[in-house]
Amino acid sequence: MVIAAPASGSGKTTVATGLMAALAGRGAAVSPHKVGPDYIDPGYHALATGRPGRNLDPWLVGEDRIVPLFLHGAAGAGIAVVEGVMGLYDGRTGSGDHGGGDFASTAHVAALLDAPVVLVVDASAAAGRSVAALVHGFRSFGPVRVGGVILNRLGSDAHEAMCRDALDDLGVPVLGALRRHADAAAPSRHLGLVPAAERDADAVASVRRLGELVAASCDLDALEALARSAPPLAAEPWDPAAEAAEAGGAGRVRPRIAVAGGAAFTFGYAENAELLAAAGAEVVRFDPLRDESLPEGTRGLVVGGGFPEVYAAELAANGRLRAELAAFAGAGRPVYAECAGLLYLAQELDGAPMCGVLDGVKAAMAPRLTLGYRAAVAVADSVVARTGERVHGHEFHRTVTDPVHGDTAAWQWSTSGPAGFVQGDCVASYLHLHWAGSPRFASRLVDACGRERG
Repeated sequence: MVIAAPASGSGKTTVATGLMAALAGRGAAVSPHKVGPDYIDPGYHALATGRPGRNLDPWLVGEDRIVPLFLHGAAGAGIAVVEGVMGLYDGRTGSGDHGGGDFASTAHVAALLDAPVVLVVDASAAAGRSVAALVHGFRSFGPVRVGGVILNRLGSDAHEAMCRDALDDLGVPVLGALRRHADAAAPSRHLGLVPAAERDADAVASVRRLGELVAASCDLDALEALARSAPPLAAEPWDPAAEAAEAGGAGRVRPRIAVAGGAAFTFGYAENAELLAAAGAEVVRFDPLRDESLPEGTRGLVVGGGFPEVYAAELAANGRLRAELAAFAGAGRPVYAECAGLLYLAQELDGAPMCGVLDGVKAAMAPRLTLGYRAAVAVADSVVARTGERVHGHEFHRTVTDPVHGDTAAWQWSTSGPAGFVQGDCVASYLHLHWAGSPRFASRLVDACGRERG
């Protein structure tokens, strides 16, 4: 089932994460999914279920891969919960590769999955009939099946009864009713919720409270029955091995590729690492905040997104690792970096010294958020892309670099000029990519890491 809402801020994440935790708490194997390019919510989903949180985004991977990716993630689970994004029908708008206003919306993904929708309605500032009118509009607007409503932020028993009566007249079942619950909310900062990996025990406790809240306030039996009403999907699960083979994966080598993790580098799609492994790599993790050296035998690096700006002083203090990483890149070893990885490879971040792989590049916090989908074209050959290749990605940052690109840029998209850096076998930019949409990238990186070097 898909957990959606009329608008952002209605409580989707609270309800979806709490529902996952509540269902898992009574023994269900729950598969967690998130519509869109969000990295943070899936971290909480993983805490709630014990399984990787996975994203479903038609813009990033193509709508033909949504069902296979869903089936891949849900393998072995008894129930799948998909948290939506923004309002139910809010998608990518404007001209370009896809101009439809609901493309990549929650409704789009729900329709592709043929899954029932549970609408989370913030009733804090509405009476019963207005809530019913809102639900009626969303139920009748598009092709998705609204199977029920969860009322959120109710003020009293009388308020709940008023809303229930109005929705009964409409014939829409109320599957849950939650009071105001500020104590169950996760803390936020400049890019949204604080990632679960940064909160450790606090995040675990927060997810537990959400599970208790939903278990006490929602009809879990009715919600499970609604999920069981979803028809079977006629598709084969996504297979990273098949994708890697089709893309020309190495298969003959097994280079060790180290992927940055820890509190400062929490952004990444599970499928990226799965594709690297399928293409022949041994994928290992390292934490730039804690580890003073790269994993022994490392032949390539992936440094993804996260919040290095929050940990700039700690990253700077780990001078031994910074020096080793700079020497690694300087020796011509492959390095792929996105967003936070770009900042870490810069000369400095908000005045704190970073790795200096990108000599002369300075990064700093900016006054506004840069956020959105990007249809990008590779400006030059790199360890992942070939000149002229087109990809779909997204930006999500509140920092800037000076300069914005090197002598050889990585990408260009319609909203700006060249961006990013290609420097030998190092490529770094603000562009986030889901490699299920471009599986050849993993195979190329593995091949580059497998080449013999002096």
